[in-house]
Amino acid sequence: MQATSNVTVPVRPAVRVAVVMEREANPNRWQAWRFRLVDVVPHEDGFGLDARVLRDDGKRRRTLYPNFLLELFRDEAEGYYLNLSSGAPVWFVMWRVDDDEPDRAWPETVSVSYTEAGRWLDAQERVDNVPLPGELVRWLQAYTDEHYRPEPKQRHRPQSFLPPDRAR
Repeated sequence: MQATSNVTVPVRPAVRVAVVMEREANPNRWQAWRFRLVDVVPHEDGFGLDARVLRDDGKRRRTLYPNFLLELFRDEAEGYYLNLSSGAPVWFVMWRVDDDEPDRAWPETVSVSYTEAGRWLDAQERVDNVPLPGELVRWLQAYTDEHYRPEPKQRHRPQSFLPPDRAR
């Protein structure tokens, strides 16, 4: 806990990251633009705070979007566990396309929670993923080991043993 002016603020494990996205012009005859997540990298002070183009050859443009804060929350521990137990842990990035300028897209937020990514997808958001580096897998695993407690399995009575008013 961190105290600031008589208010106690919980300190959560967190990392700052930057997102690299690519825009491709005319990828096929049906699309004018295609966007894809390229990478999530550790944020560096030299990145600044504003998006910047890394490369643009007229066909493909790569843009760096810096300064995303990824905090870990206890109530997302099951989502972290599901990501880690998938066999290939990933960053999840939710991103949007500008309705008025369809050649412009940007990342909105970053997560490592499988359930949070699922909620975004249920809300019809665009979500892509890229592999989570080994050192961050270990960091996330340590947090998950400390905070995730699977709910105990409960035995359900067969329907034939339930009274008629409780049968489904």
